[in-house]
Amino acid sequence: MNKVLLPCAETLAKQAIPAYLNAYRVLCPELTEAEQDFLAASVVVADYKSRALYLQAGVVQNAIGFVYAGLLRSFYIDSDGNDITMGFVKENDYATDCAAFVARQPSRYAFQCLEPCIIVDLPYTAMADGFGRFKNLETYGRRYKEQVLAAQQARIEACLVEVAEQRYLNFVRQHPDLFGRVSLTHLASYLGIERQSLSRIRKKLADRR
Repeated sequence: MNKVLLPCAETLAKQAIPAYLNAYRVLCPELTEAEQDFLAASVVVADYKSRALYLQAGVVQNAIGFVYAGLLRSFYIDSDGNDITMGFVKENDYATDCAAFVARQPSRYAFQCLEPCIIVDLPYTAMADGFGRFKNLETYGRRYKEQVLAAQQARIEACLVEVAEQRYLNFVRQHPDLFGRVSLTHLASYLGIERQSLSRIRKKLADRR
C-alpha cells in the first residue's frame, strides 16, 4: 500500500481537534459540550506526506477524514487507463466517497495527498455510535450529506451546460485558494478538457488583459 503514515505529535492533535470541532459547530451550532467531548475522544490525528495515498479505490473506508491542513485530490482510473481527477479536498472538508462510506461499500475513488496533509479521522464505528446516542451528531451528518448532494448536482450541471472556458473561470472564481496549488494536468482532468485546451484558454484570457 502506498500510504505513508507518520507519528503525530500531541501538540498537533491539540491544534487539529479544536479546528475539527469548530467545523462541526459551523454546520451545527446546536452541538452540545457532551457531543463535542465524544468527538474529541473518538478521533485520531495523523499526518501524511505529499503524494501519499490516503485511501485506495476499491477499499471500504473505515474512518472519515477531516482535512485540517493540506490538499488532496480524488481520482479513478478509467477503462482506458486514464487518470481522471474527480475533485479536490482542501482544509475544512472531508476526504471521502460519501455515498460509499455511508453504505459501507468500497470507495469508487482513490484520494492522494497533493501536499503534506494533517487529517483528523473519525472511525465509522464511532460515528455510528454517536449518531445513535446524540441527536445533533445525526443532524450534522444529514446536513453534510445535503451539502455533498448539492455540490454534486452543481458539478453535473456545470459539465452539461457550461463551455470549457466558463468552467475554468468559475473554478478560479469559486476556488481562488486552490488556483496556485493544483497542477494544470489535474485541473484540466477535473474540468473535463485536454491540458492543451486549458493552456489555450489561459493564454486567450491573459491576452485580453
